[in-house]
Amino acid sequence: MTEITGGELLLKCLKEEGVSVLFGILDGSFNPFLAKLDDYGMRFINSRHEAAAAHMAEAWSRIRGEPAVVISGIGPGAANMVSGIVTAHAEGSPLIAISSQRRRNIIYPDRGGGFQNVDLLGLYSPVTKWSASVRQWRRLPELIRRAYREATTGRPGPVYLEIPEDVMRGTGDLAKAEVWPPSGYRSGKPTAGDPALLSQAADLLAGAERPLLHAGAGVSWAGAWNEFLALADHLAAGMTTSLSARGVVPEDHPRYFHALNREALEAARTEADVVLVVGGRLGELDGWGRPPSWGDPAVQRTIHVDLDPASIGLNRPVDVGILGDAQAVLAELLTAVKERTAPKEEHEGFSRYRALTQGWRDQLAGELLAGEGQITPGWMVQAVRDFFPREAITVMDGGNTSLWSASYNPILAPRSYLFTAKFGHLGTGLPYAIGAKLAAPDRPVYLISGDGAIGFNIQELETARRYGAAITVVVSCDRGWGMERSSQMFAQLDGLVECDLYPETRYDQIAEAMGCHGELVEGTDDLHPALERATASGLPALIQVMVDPMSNLAPPGILVFTSMVYRAED
Repeated sequence: MTEITGGELLLKCLKEEGVSVLFGILDGSFNPFLAKLDDYGMRFINSRHEAAAAHMAEAWSRIRGEPAVVISGIGPGAANMVSGIVTAHAEGSPLIAISSQRRRNIIYPDRGGGFQNVDLLGLYSPVTKWSASVRQWRRLPELIRRAYREATTGRPGPVYLEIPEDVMRGTGDLAKAEVWPPSGYRSGKPTAGDPALLSQAADLLAGAERPLLHAGAGVSWAGAWNEFLALADHLAAGMTTSLSARGVVPEDHPRYFHALNREALEAARTEADVVLVVGGRLGELDGWGRPPSWGDPAVQRTIHVDLDPASIGLNRPVDVGILGDAQAVLAELLTAVKERTAPKEEHEGFSRYRALTQGWRDQLAGELLAGEGQITPGWMVQAVRDFFPREAITVMDGGNTSLWSASYNPILAPRSYLFTAKFGHLGTGLPYAIGAKLAAPDRPVYLISGDGAIGFNIQELETARRYGAAITVVVSCDRGWGMERSSQMFAQLDGLVECDLYPETRYDQIAEAMGCHGELVEGTDDLHPALERATASGLPALIQVMVDPMSNLAPPGILVFTSMVYRAED
């Protein structure tokens, strides 16, 4: 009989799932687990805050297209992790969140007066797809399997397991622990859906005069960007994406319409006779899939493809709903469409759409410089984008800073964009960038953050230095909460309320104090050399760019964003 601890059994289960990196913060209840890390070839990334650890894990998951594991300690540690998990839940990212818990004889039921005891299942249930407690040592493998199944089935999302400390430290007979490989309990790749529905969809697309394809994040999770683009090119169709799916289509593609290019985008969407929506729910920032952002569903034919049956026709009625894997469905549709029609030519509407797009670009170009050598956020963002290669991973964080980035930082490759597009959670940027660099060490990773947003998790620069995550952080410093300044001014408050930050803060010196490369940039001539020195340093680097506060008040996408979020009727 071979006796192993619950901690080692957990490692054995995770190893079977292909896990090599774990994110979290140490806790004494994990000692049986930590003692065996090297035996299982596991790397533990120990952050400075549990929420940041969850953000790092989410970045790993989104860049690699696979579930990631984040671990927190008893009580306060698990409570800290919640904001990272709620973000992953909103974004639809598959995380396996695990925490320890007090001994079973104390908490089931709660005796009252227990140290660091809180109802963690009650805390996590609203922000996860599934949550459970491991009450018996031998059921741990079963519940790990359930966790992975729940996290990866349908629309991905985080799950949560609590493991009481006596289960973690307890021992049992390995022969009685049923640890299975994923092939032993998970189904294979989802299918291309109902052949009859595929045929109907192919007929609609082949016969369309003005087809349009819209990608949600499900296209990225399925790795289906090549199939999506090939089908659009064969049909000479217009293309749009949700904000979370940016990069699925290179944003310099001539038939792609950016989410903030509203006149061209809404013209293309409303005038389309057939729309194919793949891997998305058509949520609030997509205008709920309804007029005036889209055509009348009574006239405009809609095909909706998704792995989650609850997402199909959620906010817009469909003509054809296909339950299936995005990559498999798109591949089948491409074959079927090619059988029905030769490659199509662009319809006549594109000349007008391109004129509208050029007008949008001309307007952006006119807002770059503030004059007298001052730096505008838009100029800064464009200079940073121009410095890095197409395949670099872009991370965005902040309010107005993210709107500037959305307009001036095109995303040109799949799985190269990290932003909390559905939750808008400030502070994700730095841990996202660290997680991305650890997930893809050979790719450049840069973060563009506001000075307000960088303050949420700036301590993670030390984590980046400790683990050699050579990211480049560019902080747009307007010495305040830029989006709140804009909001209060537009609301005509009688004076601004608590919008200013301490004006002399040196974020670059904070970076240097943590062993990173730091620079301060105050003029337009200084940014490019600073970027060169930062990337050449081989260290995590932070460049503090002093931008004109007045120019930051009205980023070009702010009215569009406001119109999407603050509609009078939905």
